[in-house]
Amino acid sequence: MHMETPPAPATNADARSSFLEEKAFKSRTVLVFGAINDQTAADTVRRLIALDAASDAPIDMLVSSPGGHLESGDTVHDVVRFISAPVRMIGTGWVGSAATHLFLAVPKERRFCLPQTRFLIHQPSGGAGGQATDIAIVAREIIKARERIARVIARETGHPLEKVQIDIERDNWMGPEEAIEYGLISRIIERRTDL
Repeated sequence: MHMETPPAPATNADARSSFLEEKAFKSRTVLVFGAINDQTAADTVRRLIALDAASDAPIDMLVSSPGGHLESGDTVHDVVRFISAPVRMIGTGWVGSAATHLFLAVPKERRFCLPQTRFLIHQPSGGAGGQATDIAIVAREIIKARERIARVIARETGHPLEKVQIDIERDNWMGPEEAIEYGLISRIIERRTDL
């Protein structure tokens, strides 16, 4: 006879996490913290779809991420543009690389940051090993991704594509005022009421 193992009892940490998730959901806030990967993208998209289904009211997305997997960032970027509810991006800490890409999914007037935020734009990177033909394929794909990212940055900041291509050649860090000047964000906010 097979006996099922009973589920582990919920811990205080589980209950606290569930409570905080519910509060964030009710306040129509989505948190994107840490590296962007498939799991981050899946969790973020799930929340966006649920909030969009619940109401057309604005969704606030708080972003503090060094970036990560570009295609996972693409997923969030595209779904933010896909749903009906308007999303307001709010940067805090740092918004780098793939996180900047998802940040650019909304119109400039809905891109904000808190006072201490730093932004990073740069070209995608990747490693390749194996046969020379496989390395060449990966190199071509990185070049295509770089061009695509440069086009998105150019479209969303109003800069010519040629300027953006030069600007992302190396790590390009910006504080809040520089991010406004570059066109990454519209303004710096300090309180939720500033939205």
